[in-house]
Formats: sequence, C-alpha cells, structure tokens
Amino acid sequence: MNNLNDPPRWNIRPDPQGGADGGKWNYALLVPMIGLAAFRWIWTRESEKQIEKVKGQFEQDMAALTKDLELKYKDTVAQSRRTAALLELELEKERQRVQGYRKALAAQSQQLLEERKRLQKEREDLEQEKRATLYSGAVGTALRLALEQEEEWQQRARALLQELELQLTERQDAFCSLLVPRVHRLEMEKNLLLTAAKHPVGTELALEEDLRDIFRNDRHCADLLNMDKRKNGKLMWLYLRYWQLQVTLQKYKRAEETLKGSAPNSK
Repeated sequence: MNNLNDPPRWNIRPDPQGGADGGKWNYALLVPMIGLAAFRWIWTRESEKQIEKVKGQFEQDMAALTKDLELKYKDTVAQSRRTAALLELELEKERQRVQGYRKALAAQSQQLLEERKRLQKEREDLEQEKRATLYSGAVGTALRLALEQEEEWQQRARALLQELELQLTERQDAFCSLLVPRVHRLEMEKNLLLTAAKHPVGTELALEEDLRDIFRNDRHCADLLNMDKRKNGKLMWLYLRYWQLQVTLQKYKRAEETLKGSAPNSK
C-alpha cells in the first residue's frame, strides 16, 4: 500500500524490473534482527563470564575447604597417634606393675611354703616329743594337764580363724566382683582389721599385718562365670593354713610355759 502523505521515496513500490534490486524494506527488517543477535551474543557472553566467575569462586571455596579438611584430618590422625602412644606407655607400665605383683606374690608364696614346712617339721617334732613324754610319769601327767588347759585357748583361736576365713572369702569375692563398690570392700577390710586387732588371739598371732599383706597382694580371681567364692584368692588360703599351724604350735608353746611355771601370755 502507498501512503499519499509520505514522500514518494518512502512508499513501497513494485520493482519495475522484477529483479533482485528490491526495496529498502528488507533492510528495515534486518536491523532489528542484527540488534537482537548482538544483544543475545552480549547476554550470552556476560552469562558465560558470570558462570566462569561463579565456577572459579566455587573451585576456590572447594580447594580451601579441602585444604582445611586435610589439615583437620592430619591433626586428628596425629592426635590419635599421640593418644595411642600414651595408652601403650600406660599399658606397658601396668603390665610391668602386674609382673612385679606376680613376682612379689610368688616370692611371698614361696616364703609361706617354706615357713609352713618349718612349722610342719616343728609340729612333727613336738608330736614325737609329746608321744615320748605323754605317759612318762609325772612329766606326762603335767603335760596332759597343760594341754587340756590350753584346749580352750585353741578352740577360741580356731573359732577366730573360721570367722576370718568367712570374712576373707567375702572380701575376695567383693574384690573380684564388677558390681560391688570399692567403698564396700574397703569397709569389709576395715572390719577384718578391727576383728584381728581386738581379739586376744589375733594380737598374740600378729594377724593384723598378715591381713594387710593379703589386701595389698592377693589379686587372684577365678573366671567371670565362677560361682564358687572359695576359688578366688591364693595368698589368703596360704595364710589361713599358716595361721592354723601357728595355733597348734602356740598351743604347745603355751603348755611348755605352763610346765616351766610361768603364766601364759594371754587367755
């Protein structure tokens, strides 16, 4: 269509020659398309820059985070190694301490065995002497009377040893138990020491120091499934047998003192 109000050159006229010389209308359409393409290219370029910037920042953050995690990991590993080294050192100290306890217990047990053999020999000698003199006139009669007088003391001593055996069995069971509080075991040990200190026989046989030795060194426990309390402890049983031999020997010594005309130490 032709606009009569426009100058002639602005109207779209048919190409009189019908060739490719065309009007300017094609150029009018080309300009917006070029502008749109240029805008799209600029927008794409800016978007790529923003993406590259964000990607670079992300890689920097990831590198910093990775470095920080590596440092923390190395520090944790180093700390774990130091802790493991300290634990190994403490374990070695405890192992050496346990070995020392075992050696001390073995030496103590050997000493008690030797003492038991000595007391056994003295007992056998006394038995022989007793058999030789028991029915030999006035001496035999006097020995029989002295032994009868000391029979009551021996009964009291045996009753005390039976009581100590029961209490020591309970104390060792408390020591081996994972459920009994330590303060309860210490209270049992205190009661044992009081019993030995207050009883005349305990004082005469010097049981208090032997009990303290048991508390310090007897750490033997049966397996966790054990239900027999008497399987716990080793040193305590050696001491109990040693005390029984002491009672027998002391009975004859007291009888001997009676025969000599001196009063017994205690009744």
